[in-house]
Amino acid sequence: MSDKLSELGTAIAQAHATFGVTSHISRGELTLTVDAAHIVPLLTYLRDDAKCQFEILIDICGVDYPEREKRFDVVYHLLSPRLNQRIRLKIMADETTPVASVNDVFPAANWYEREAYDMYGIRFSGHPDLRRLLTDYGFQGYPLRKDFPLTGYVEVRYDDDQKRVVYEPVKLNQDFRNFDFESPWEGPNYILPGDEKAQGGSASGKA
Repeated sequence: MSDKLSELGTAIAQAHATFGVTSHISRGELTLTVDAAHIVPLLTYLRDDAKCQFEILIDICGVDYPEREKRFDVVYHLLSPRLNQRIRLKIMADETTPVASVNDVFPAANWYEREAYDMYGIRFSGHPDLRRLLTDYGFQGYPLRKDFPLTGYVEVRYDDDQKRVVYEPVKLNQDFRNFDFESPWEGPNYILPGDEKAQGGSASGKA
């Protein structure tokens, strides 16, 4: 399988020599790195070409490398059900230059790109509705950036007593919890369902 993927990566790189495509095998999958300016035509090729047929966009995610000038990797995962193959594409992006949206190639990219924008601040030009997806209204910052502080921000919630939306400082308390199941660290201080007979048998044996 790795030989077949290597051949596919070489063929794609040769067919798009001007795209700056490089390929390697990582974790049993073909990984392509391409210039951000060419992500739309390359994804279109991978979807439509008979040797590729990567017709399903599985995911788009971001990776943050704050020490780099282009601090973000935008990673696209594709699947070819017909050929039973997967492929991974990577492009680099900075905080200010938008990446072309691939929503017209894969409509499933809509919410993936919104999530990458919400969590990392990666902008996608041409997106039909680029706004936050997971964070609260009025949220400031991008939670999955490695330099995002754990304190100093606010969260929004509905207060049932005040009957309105309120903003409060983010609290990241980690309290000790008592679990209702046995674990290597602690167990319940009562008889678990099904243990009654064992407890009774032990008691009768001692008698």
